Amino acid sequence: MRPEAPTAADEQYFVERPRSPHRRREFRFLYRGEMLRFETDRGLFASEGLDPGTDLLISVLQPAPGDRILDLGCGWGALGIAAARAAPSGRVVMVDVNRRAVHLARINARENRLPHVEVRVGSLYAPVGEERFDLIVTNPPYHAGRPTVLALLEGAPAHLRPGGRLLLVGKGSHGIQFYQKWLSDRWGADRVVVRARGSGYRVLEAGPARGP
Repeated sequence: MRPEAPTAADEQYFVERPRSPHRRREFRFLYRGEMLRFETDRGLFASEGLDPGTDLLISVLQPAPGDRILDLGCGWGALGIAAARAAPSGRVVMVDVNRRAVHLARINARENRLPHVEVRVGSLYAPVGEERFDLIVTNPPYHAGRPTVLALLEGAPAHLRPGGRLLLVGKGSHGIQFYQKWLSDRWGADRVVVRARGSGYRVLEAGPARGP
């Protein structure tokens, strides 16, 4: 995989209807021996191609083949589609508030022949109601602000099955150390680990504390 840096135009992506003029691009990367193909567009995060943080997170995805997976803030679908390829007998739900992103994620799931992927529009957990998952994966919308990211973290336990886990990626300028400490304080330090580091990013894996 050869990540490309996002452009400045990508920063205003956490909106329902982006105002950027369309500029479609085709992009592909090799994952688990198969070339995955994507369309991207302006008004989405990393519209020029795979960003380094998402690339790092994809490199440590290890779902069970039958896992139920939520890609929260899916953008054009890199994380969710890679997860679906790694979990061929599972189910992947991809969610984004950005309608342009949802449209392209649906196209990309179809083009990569992944019928067990469903893409829904809406903010954070609203589109999944009370559904629970074995794995939640996310490159959070840091530019939307800390309250949005904290709402994402706070909502995760209610949407994880027993033994489920959250995988998220971020870097220092995103405040990833702050979010790591926040998770450790609330979920338990032994429930939060750094799975990978690279290019200034770190991938956190967290599982909420087990009930009594």
